[in-house]
Amino acid sequence: MSAIGPFSSFLARAYELGAEDAVEVRPASVVTAEWVRLKCQYGCGGFGSNLCCPPYSPTPQQTRSALDSYSSAILVHAADGPAVHAVVVTLERELFLAGYHKAFAMSSGPCRLCDECARERCIRPAEARPSMEACGIDVFATVRASGLPIDVVRTRSGRQNCYGLVLVE
Repeated sequence: MSAIGPFSSFLARAYELGAEDAVEVRPASVVTAEWVRLKCQYGCGGFGSNLCCPPYSPTPQQTRSALDSYSSAILVHAADGPAVHAVVVTLERELFLAGYHKAFAMSSGPCRLCDECARERCIRPAEARPSMEACGIDVFATVRASGLPIDVVRTRSGRQNCYGLVLVE
């Protein structure tokens, strides 16, 4: 657990919620790149299937602009996408209620909240959040810069490292 600002209690809360790791990072250190969105478009079945994935999610440029309007972020590592999602959405809500009105979460992988997405008529807007990669964030570069574990999963039985991000101002 690493804290740059006044968020140590929220880092501890991330662990209580099931995070394997939670560290505070500067949004300026979060890497965005055009190629990330291409990986969503050509290689992921989630592309165009739900509101949290491209082409509906923010572009890398929009994401960079949003990141630049925040002073801090909490990077969360958990065992799988649903676990990451649960942690970051809960942290976002708790940060908001604590007075951090700009708190915003990004999850991992395609949205799995509904069997079929209603897209613009989302029936779970309080929970639906785009993934870091859907927003053009280079998760590998960002995570490696923070010192947390991540590697390409080479087999179906390989351990996946899933990450989410909560922006805080």
